[in-house]
Amino acid sequence: MDDSTRFFEADIFARQAGIELIEVSPGKARVKMEIGEQHMNSHHTVHGGAIFTLADSAFALASNSHGIPAAAISAHISYLTAARSGTLYAEAEEYARNPKLASYTVQVTGEHGEKIAIFQGMVYRKTPRD
Repeated sequence: MDDSTRFFEADIFARQAGIELIEVSPGKARVKMEIGEQHMNSHHTVHGGAIFTLADSAFALASNSHGIPAAAISAHISYLTAARSGTLYAEAEEYARNPKLASYTVQVTGEHGEKIAIFQGMVYRKTPRD
């Protein structure tokens, strides 16, 4: 079991939300979530919080993929269209990184590639002195 898998398995909230790890590489991550009744809001679409959690999980995996602990300091999501069923995917990619800060973009798509949301986040990268 590699460090990214251990990191993900320690994320109890993501696991309870039904998020599954697909792949991680330096600065990148991909996760998925099968939409269930527990993800629905009163409009019968996927709750924004469920979509945010999916994107945030990919963000966390990508930002911690370099072996340096990273903690979110900002995150923003724009919802592009409603999701109602099927599987959602979140793919995070590193946009910029320096010794203390790194920025990531996460695309959330449906199972047919439809664009559901775009997420941007920044992390503070911890050093041994922090």
